[in-house]
Amino acid sequence: MVETKLPQTKLVQKIVSSIDEVKGIDVNLLDLRKINNTVCGFFVICTGTSNTHVAAITNSIKKNVSKTLKEKPYSMEGIENQEWVLMDYVDVVVHIFLKNVREFYDIENLWGDAKISEIKIKA
Repeated sequence: MVETKLPQTKLVQKIVSSIDEVKGIDVNLLDLRKINNTVCGFFVICTGTSNTHVAAITNSIKKNVSKTLKEKPYSMEGIENQEWVLMDYVDVVVHIFLKNVREFYDIENLWGDAKISEIKIKA
């Protein structure tokens, strides 16, 4: 169960609940709306424990968003190796990482001007 208050966007809420459904870990929401020249409004970043878990998170998001909001990702990258999957929903971009890949790229630090919210998910 998600414990923190999310921005009032149904897409962000559905993405986070889809991650929660398959027990994604270390979920962060980066609010980029107040930064000039950004590619989108939000990044949702999470970690999977294995390539299979990354695939399960990706599939959960894709299925649930499509079913309830009738939206499909504009593009997806990284689905071949399942180490870093990027799902582009235009205003929301989802990054699903393996732990070592997430630590290497350190997206949260790259976007240090963003408002970062840690999403607490109850087990």
